[in-house]
Amino acid sequence: MFRYIARRVIFSIPVLLVSSVLVFVVIRANGDFLRSLGNNPRADPAAILKAREKLGLNKSGVEQYTTWFTHFIRGDWGVSLLTNQPVAKDIRDALWNTFVLGSVATAFSLIVGVGIGVYSAIRQYSLFDHISTGAAFFGLSIPNFWFGLMLQIFFGIYLVKWLHLSNPIFYITGMLRPGTTGFSFTDRVRHIVLPALVLAVQIIAVYSRYMRASMLEVMGQDFVQMARAKGLPARVVIFKHVLRNSLIPQVTILASILPGLIGGSVIIETIFSIPGLGQLGYESVLARDYPTVMALFTVSALLTLLGILISDLLLALVDPRIAFGRRQQ
Repeated sequence: MFRYIARRVIFSIPVLLVSSVLVFVVIRANGDFLRSLGNNPRADPAAILKAREKLGLNKSGVEQYTTWFTHFIRGDWGVSLLTNQPVAKDIRDALWNTFVLGSVATAFSLIVGVGIGVYSAIRQYSLFDHISTGAAFFGLSIPNFWFGLMLQIFFGIYLVKWLHLSNPIFYITGMLRPGTTGFSFTDRVRHIVLPALVLAVQIIAVYSRYMRASMLEVMGQDFVQMARAKGLPARVVIFKHVLRNSLIPQVTILASILPGLIGGSVIIETIFSIPGLGQLGYESVLARDYPTVMALFTVSALLTLLGILISDLLLALVDPRIAFGRRQQ
């Protein structure tokens, strides 16, 4: 497995290079933020020229990209034009908030989605199966931003008014209460529940449908019928034989879900004012903060490749037929 991971890492290097070049070309084609200052009559042309030289914007595109890339691999990601802070620090802080949000949403959605799919397959065409099917289509249909706004209105306005609360049960903005020092588990949970629920709704719908279909397919296989004919208890047949084989297609979907949490959290982080990668990328693009945009998109590409690698490794754990780095006999 070590050789397989090393080989995948080596193959990922050209992908990162190509993605960084494409991002650089797109950013350069849109121009830099100093170009818009040239149309301002109050702007000092000498100051603009000095800033352009300081940022290296007066160099050719190849020189700019080479300079950025050499600094990037050394860990020097530059200074944000928006926050005037090191880009690495801004991305590190935002990445942690996105990681917490994505981890909670993924864990919750997988547990609930797989559980609903398994029970729906066991109780096929039951009332629960019909309700879960309708709920899944509803979850796939509702827009994330609408669902997030509805939760904010309900928990932040109506529920507070009906129950005469001084603070909402679940907070509707931020990651911590203003003025909070240190780590508070209760406070963090009250802030993360609503955005995680919004992010998990569609994942639950997808996993419940895929899990139900996979369970029904495996339950019709010959080895399951043989296990039942041998007199094995239904619980053993379901959890030892059917469930494990049904998880194999679900793990492959994980590769598309993990990277999607980064891009899909842009709207959610903006609505709930969560300082994560999505909100950082949105503000950086609007401000043409190219040092942050370049580093952020490169890190996003790296996280995408990492998510695919994790999915492949998990697939090997649930499917004993896969042997990385060894030839099948």
